[in-house]
This record gives sequence, C-alpha cells and structure tokens, in this order.
Amino acid sequence: METKILPIDKDSLALSKSIIERGGAVAFPTETVYGLGANAFDDAAVRNIFAIKGRPSDNPLIVHVHAGYDITKLVSRIPEYTKLLAKAFLPGPLTMVYESHNKVSAAVSCGLDTLAIRVPSHGGAQQFLKYLDLPIAAPSANISKHVSPVTAQHVYDDLKGRVELVLDGGKCSGGIESTVLDCTGDIPCVLRSGLVTADMIAQVVGECHEYVMKEGEKVRSPGMKYKHYSPNCQTVLFEYAERSKAFEEYNKLLNEGRRAYFMCDDGIFKEFHPQNILNLGKDERQIAANLYDKLREGETVADIIVAVAPEKQDGVMVGVMNRMRKAFG
Repeated sequence: METKILPIDKDSLALSKSIIERGGAVAFPTETVYGLGANAFDDAAVRNIFAIKGRPSDNPLIVHVHAGYDITKLVSRIPEYTKLLAKAFLPGPLTMVYESHNKVSAAVSCGLDTLAIRVPSHGGAQQFLKYLDLPIAAPSANISKHVSPVTAQHVYDDLKGRVELVLDGGKCSGGIESTVLDCTGDIPCVLRSGLVTADMIAQVVGECHEYVMKEGEKVRSPGMKYKHYSPNCQTVLFEYAERSKAFEEYNKLLNEGRRAYFMCDDGIFKEFHPQNILNLGKDERQIAANLYDKLREGETVADIIVAVAPEKQDGVMVGVMNRMRKAFG
C-alpha cells in the first residue's frame, strides 16, 4: 500500500471520504497529536485500527466529531455540567465520557457502556470531520506504545504502507493527548490528565475528582494501563532533586563512548549546559508541546536519553509527567 502525505484541501478531503466510506483509515491532525481515524459505526473499520497499530483490544478509543455534530445521536445522558465545560473548553483538548446509546461499534469502547467524545480545535481536523459528518474513532496515529506523532512525517515513519493517506496539518501545538473526563457521575472525574487540568474544570463546575486505577480493573480510558510513548532507544528518568546525579550519569555514558543525550527544561539546561541536548522549553505549555517531538528526535540521534523531570509538576505538568513516566518505563 502506498502512503500519501497531502495538504488538507478539497482533493485530499474527497480522497479521505472515499477511504473512510470503504472501511479504511485516515491519519489526520488535531491540536494535541495526529489521530488514526475510521468510521465509528463500521465495526470492521474500527477493528482494523487496532490491527494497524498493534493496539491491545481492551484499550478504548475516542470518537472525534465536528463542532456542530449532535452528540445526542451517540449518548443517552448529557449532564448539565458538561454543557458548561463544553462552553468553556470546546472545541479543544478535552474528551468527555458519557453513557452510550451503543450506536457505534462495540469495539470503540471495548465492550463498556460508555463513549468518549472529543471535539478537536485544530482547523484541519474540523474540516475533515465536517466534510465526513461522521463520528470518527481515532487513537494516536502511531505504532502502539511508540511515541505519539505530532507531525505528518512522524505518522509516515510509523505507518508507511499501513495507511493510504496522512492529512498534513503541520506540527501539533498542544503536544500531549487530551484530558479524558468521566462525566457519567454527578461530579466529573479525570481519567487521563492533559492540557485541561482538574483545577481548570473545578473552576467551571465547582468540583472535579482525579481517578486512581485499581489493580486488575478494566481500562476505562486510553493511556491508563499500558506503557506508552516510548522512543526506540534506552531511556532513564531522574527526579528534579537528582538532576546533578543525572548530569553525572550523562557524562559517564559519554566517556564510555555512548551516544547519550540530556533531556530537560530550559532552566536545567542553563544550570548544566550539556552538549547533547533535547531542550523541552521554558514553561509547562512549551514542555507539553515539545515532549513527543524531542523524544522522536532523540531516538534518531541517541542510543540513550538521560532525562530530568521539571521542578514544577502541578497543573498541565501532571499530564506531562504522566507521559514522561510511561515513556521512560
């Protein structure tokens, strides 16, 4: 199968519709990461996504819709607080989990009676979703457990020969996957942290819980259970308080002839000035936007990445650290 990377225009949108209508998958940009989308009503097409990625069959997918889509076609109950959250954060990097009408393929939610729905803010994603006017089930457009893609080239590198079309919408601005929020109860509960934080949600609706998964429990959201986001090289992660030890380890590896690279934020870079640097940026938004891009860069130049966690670990950094800890095992 030939894989094409095309800009988003009337011709590529027409091609994407043809592929989706015959049960295929199309990679498309969002503001967080690139997604691998298929018709959520088509059971074979949804199962094909799992096959393309090598994704575990018990790891649920998120359904993406355009801003004008009527989600009452898909869900059975819409709590009042979700309307406030939609007004505050959508379109944007917030996925809300509702009680499902069970209209989409059961494979989307892996047999659960809930459905995760997202309205991405990326202009290209909105063009794609509005052109199709279908709910599109989509995980990240990469090989399962590898670093999530934030450029069309990242998608191509992972899925060349596995998908027909990658819609190129440039580099994703957000960088980490959407916040996933359980909205099936009276109080919303964060299942996966992201750019919309629990505090931001609580400021709108008054209260927000954060979920802790129990041993042996069935996965309720993407990103809750499995190792994810891992580059194809060795990695080691040090806490901020261990940053001097991390720099010593990095230098030791260099002296041993290893292709070691040092991953850190700009403040730690200025403290140690490592030569081989994967600089994540100055603040939480830059760090989130750069994390996957730098992990992808690192695996092309390094045989080991020595990373230091940023000092700040609240707010958006909760989601960033979740991804870093999973990436570094």
